[in-house]
Parts: sequence; structure tokens; C-alpha cells
Amino acid sequence: MQLAIPRPGGSPGEISAQLAQRAMRVFPGGITRNTVDRDPGLYYIGWGQGAHLHDVDGRQFLDLNNNFTTLIHGHGFEPVVDAVTRTLRDGTCYSNPTVHEIALAELLCDRVPAVEQVRFVSTGTEAVMFAIKAARALTSRPGVAKIEGAYHGAYDWAEVGQMGSPVTWGPPDNPRPVPAYHGQPSAVLDDVVILRFNDIEAAVTRIKANASRLACILIDPMPSRAGLMAPDPAFLEAVTRVARENGILIVADEVLNLRQGYEGASARFGLDPDLVAMGKIIGGGFPIGAIGGKRGSMAVFGTALLSQGGTFSANPVSMVAGLEAMRAMTRDNFNRLETLGEGLRARLQASIKHAGAPFSVSGSASLFRIHPKTVAPSEYREAFLNPAESRAVTRLDHFMKDHGVLMPKGAASSLSTAMTTSDVDLVAETFEKFLDTQDFQHDE
Repeated sequence: MQLAIPRPGGSPGEISAQLAQRAMRVFPGGITRNTVDRDPGLYYIGWGQGAHLHDVDGRQFLDLNNNFTTLIHGHGFEPVVDAVTRTLRDGTCYSNPTVHEIALAELLCDRVPAVEQVRFVSTGTEAVMFAIKAARALTSRPGVAKIEGAYHGAYDWAEVGQMGSPVTWGPPDNPRPVPAYHGQPSAVLDDVVILRFNDIEAAVTRIKANASRLACILIDPMPSRAGLMAPDPAFLEAVTRVARENGILIVADEVLNLRQGYEGASARFGLDPDLVAMGKIIGGGFPIGAIGGKRGSMAVFGTALLSQGGTFSANPVSMVAGLEAMRAMTRDNFNRLETLGEGLRARLQASIKHAGAPFSVSGSASLFRIHPKTVAPSEYREAFLNPAESRAVTRLDHFMKDHGVLMPKGAASSLSTAMTTSDVDLVAETFEKFLDTQDFQHDE
């Protein structure tokens, strides 16, 4: 796509602002997904290449969002572009299967220890939804236990508890199933049990108390939106043990965190799930989701107990794009991203210490998140931002954008294989400059 060229004397972002006015006439709120960053205004993208984005106003940005961690190779990754171009000439979707879906499924089964069989869908939300449905079909129970503050897509039972605040989330030992939207049915809330991440004693107690109605425990090994905090191995072990003792399935949501390593997040953090929801990086930048798991758990998809379909499930474009993207993610490439991530997190933390700033850093592998808190959170309530902390995050977000770095606000930033040490230097140096501009003694 050719960039629109700002007219001489035009203000920065003028073309994006004009497009935003057009969008307001045809989209509620001017956008088609609420996760789009609108602060201080919309940035309409003209094109992307490698680690960078270029907007319609001619501005260039280092992209740490990567469409919410999806683009592990950055933009315009040539092997994906070539494979998709060839596939488009043959046709984009059929009601019959293709060899491409077998190849991508074989790759996932070979890599991810907990995955012996796969079913493809079109989104991460669908992957989580069908994993929960499979657990229900296998156990004949309706209930879902999930981590407070964790995001798992837009399925009703997976959404509960992701939006809690000090006003709504209830006591620490009895967190409430906070609705995700106005009018969410109370019957949905009744079938969701909220657990606090890394709180071993309370989690075990609540799982046991509700065991007879729980089909599964839905758990992201490193909850991103809830704080991107590291799991306590003892917590994962305790939750798994009590689940096994009570016939409850473990569903790992690795839609985002499969990028934690060559074998995924569960293998990295010591979780042994029955079912795994996957997405994002396995589609090479195209819509995708997948449910994988042990052969015994996946067998339910081949019976009358659970029907699963989807017009665009396993479409050949997503299959070939995902296959090329995943083939390129060798152990060496995962290790390189990990090295870049470790180095960047260390430099960010060193800058914070030098400045005596009330910030901290969480994350692992190619993911990181900067918190306006002295100590990195270990669970959602610690990660929740008060008004002063929210203002600090906004200042950071604006400063980074003004200096050519796009970071997702309040979510995980991600590195891509297209990034170089110079790109990491830019992030670290820009953050250091930001800290130099702040007066932490008078920040209220």
C-alpha cells in the first residue's frame, strides 16, 4: 500500500484524524475492536515491514505490539508472503480438507508435549470455548474455575472475572465472579469459580469445595493482561494435583504464551494440561485457533458428545502461513528471542534502579511488561492500577510513541525475530529518557 503523504504544513497525525472522522460514521465508537489504542488518537497504518510500522501520516514506529503478540516474525515475513501468494492462486477455502492442515497439525503434535491431536478453529476465543465444551462433555459438569483478572477471549464463561476492581472483586479468600459486561446472565456467573494466581491454599480450598460441579480449571501459565506475572511452580503443582484427585480437567490457554518457547508455555513452567488452546503465532499473521491435547481428551471431538465445526476452520491460507511461520521458529530462533528479552528486561530494570523510579518489569522469553509499581506483581490484585499509576502508564505510553516506539498499553509487549540489538537499544534508551523526564517526588 502506498503511503498517504501529509500535505505541506499539515499537522502531525492529520490524515489519521480525518480517517477517524470517517470511521465514526460507520463504526460504533469509530473502531471495530475495543482493544485498538485510541490515546491520544488513532494511528492508521499504511504498511509494515520487519520490526517497523509506517502510518498513513508518514511516521515510523518500532512495533512492540505485533498485533497483540501474534507476529513473532514481524511484518511482511517473506516465507509467509510467498506461501500465501502461491496458495491464493489455488483457492482460499473449501468444505473439504487439505494436506496443509495435516502438516501444521503434525508440527504442533511433534513440538508441544501435551498435544497428541489437534482440531483447528479460526480464533483464540473459539479455541478456549471448544476446550471448555470438551471438558464439559467429558465430565458431564458445567463449571469452570479460572484465574482472577486473566483474559481468555470472548466466551461468556471465560470472560467472567477479567474486569474486577477493588469495588467489585470481593474478599481475598472468596473472590467474586465479576461480570464482564452489563447484562451478563447470572446463570453464567454461578458456574464460574474465581481463583487468585499463586495463592495455593485458597485455590486448593475453593477447587475442593466446588469439585463436584467443575469440568475444568482454565489457566494461562503466565497471565498476560492480569499482569504477565511468573507462576509459582508450587501453585501449578497444587492446582494440578487437586484437579486430578477430583476428575477435573486442566485446560491451558497458550493462545498468547505458546511463544514462550519451542515447546510452549506449559512445558516451560511445568504444567501438564489435558487440553491446550493455541492461536496467534501458529497462524503466521492470519486468523487461527487450535485445540490440542492428550488423545483420550481429544477423542470427544470424534463422537456425538461434542459437535465442532466452522466455515473457515483449517482454511488453507491460515494453514500454510502458520506452517511457514512455525517452521521458521527453530530452537535457535526461540533462544535468540529469549536472549534479546533477557537483555532488555535487565536493562529496563537497571534504568529503574538508577533513577530510583517506582517501576518494575515482569515477563519472560520474548515478552515483557513495565509496571508503575516498585515491586512486580505476583497476582492480579497487585497488578491493578490506582489513578496515579494509570496516569504514569499513560505518560510512558505517550512518551514512547512520541519517540517512535509503539507499546500496548496495559498489556504484554513482545519482541519479534525481525528485531535487532539496535531495536532493543532504542527501547531501553527511550525508556531511560522517559525516566529522566519524571519527577517522582511530586507525582500524585
